[in-house]
Parts: sequence; C-alpha cells; structure tokens
Amino acid sequence: MTDRPASWRMPTPKQMEKLAAEAARKLPSSAAAPDAALPAEYWGSVLKDPHAGTNGLQLRQRHLSEIQRHVLRVSCRRCQRTVEIQPADAVRLYGRNAIWNDVAQRLLDDTCRQRTGSHEDDGCWPGFDMT
Repeated sequence: MTDRPASWRMPTPKQMEKLAAEAARKLPSSAAAPDAALPAEYWGSVLKDPHAGTNGLQLRQRHLSEIQRHVLRVSCRRCQRTVEIQPADAVRLYGRNAIWNDVAQRLLDDTCRQRTGSHEDDGCWPGFDMT
C-alpha cells in the first residue's frame, strides 16, 4: 500500500487525519486567516481601479452623454462579432439621451448575420466587453 491518499479508493479516517496534520505543519506562519483584515495596499489598488465604481449593469443603463470612455464595444455572444463605436459618433447617430444598451442592440441588429426567419430566434445577443 502507498501513502498516496486516493489512488483507487477513499483514504481511511486515520489517513485523512494524518494528511490534515501534515498540511497544517506545512502552512507558513504568515498566512492570513480567512477572517483577517486585508492590508491597506490591497484596498488602495482596488479603489484605484477605473472600473471599481461601475458595474456592467450600471454602464449599460447610462445615457451616451454620461459615458466617459474612448471606445464603446459590444460583441455578439451568438456569432462572436464585435462592434466598436466612439461615443461622439454614437451621440451623433442616436442622440445624447440614448441608452447604451439600446444603442448596442441596434448596432448589432443592423449588421446581424444570424437570420433564421423566426422573429424570436433572429438577431444577435449582446455581450458587453468591460475593457
């Protein structure tokens, strides 16, 4: 018999206790406990992230005039096609008060390649790229 815990069967309770004891000895003493506070450097880097205050849902529901990005990008989860547009062009074509989610759907539908003839199945499925 080998010391490998699960070669072809479950280890016995005694073997499991032995493995747990070995694992506990191998942990470094500086390992943080699961409920320990995270260091300030971690929170600083999280809060400096430009996407920290905006999740995908909030961005999709914004008016075009409120979005401060250089390029707006939407991809189709069905045909893997990606459409990019600059916010200035989107405002010119659809107006300042247009919602980004509606504009993205229109951009994909205007050049959709997945036409089946069924209204429910036609069209692209937008997936918003957050980069």
